[in-house]
Amino acid sequence: MKLLSIWRMAVLYLVRAWNKRVHARAMDSSITVVLTQYQVKTSCRHQFLEALSEYIFSSGRATGNIQAEAYYEKGNAGIMWTIERWSDRSFYKMNRRTDAAKVVSALTKIGLVSPVETMLLKDLELLSKEAAGNPPTAHQQPITVMLLVDVKAGTENHFRSINQVLLSAFRNEPGVLLFQLSQVAYHKYRFIVFKKFRNWDAFKYHLTDPALEPVIQFLQASIKQPPFEKGYHHLIQFSPHF
Repeated sequence: MKLLSIWRMAVLYLVRAWNKRVHARAMDSSITVVLTQYQVKTSCRHQFLEALSEYIFSSGRATGNIQAEAYYEKGNAGIMWTIERWSDRSFYKMNRRTDAAKVVSALTKIGLVSPVETMLLKDLELLSKEAAGNPPTAHQQPITVMLLVDVKAGTENHFRSINQVLLSAFRNEPGVLLFQLSQVAYHKYRFIVFKKFRNWDAFKYHLTDPALEPVIQFLQASIKQPPFEKGYHHLIQFSPHF
C-alpha cells in the first residue's frame, strides 16, 4: 500500500508538471492578461468589494480562465485592482457578458471618482511557485507589490534583460511566490512588475538581495518620470480569499 501511495504521488506530480509546461507554451502566443484599476467613491466601496469579489469568483470558474484576483491598495482602499489571465481573448470577451460582469459595469457608472482604466498586458517573464509547495495563508500575511513604470526610449530591451537575470536569482529565494514582468500592449515603453511574497520577512530579505542592484540603478536613471517609487503599489488581496 505504501508503494502504491508513492506511485500515485509521483504520477500526480508528473501530471501537474506537464500541465504547467502546456500553460507556459500557451502563454507565449495566445494568453490574454488584463489589469483593471477602479478608483471608487467612499460611499460605494462596500458595494464594489462585493461586486468585484463575485466577479472574481465567477471568472475563476469560467472556461479558459487561468487567473482571477482582486486587490485594494494599502493605505487607500478606494483604489481597487483586478488582474485576469485567460487562455484566449475570446474567453475574456465572453466573460464580460456574464451577470457578474454586468453588475460591476453598472456600478462603474455611479460609483467611481474617475473612469475605469483597463490595460491589456503581454507577459515577458513569469515565475510562479504558488502552485508548488505550500500556498500562503492569511495568517502569514502575504505581501504583494506592483510597479508601473514608463522607461526612456531605447532602454526597453535593457530593462527586460536585467529582469531576466533577476528572475534566475528569484528561483533560489524560497519566500518569492510570484514574479511577473509584463509590457502594456501597444505601449512598448510601459512595463508592470508584479511580485508576491510569502510574508513580510520574505519581502525584507528580498530587498537585501544584491541581484536587485542593477534594477534599482536602472530605475533611478532610465525612467521617464522619476522617482520610480511613485509607481509602487502595495496591494492587499481580497478575492479570492486565502
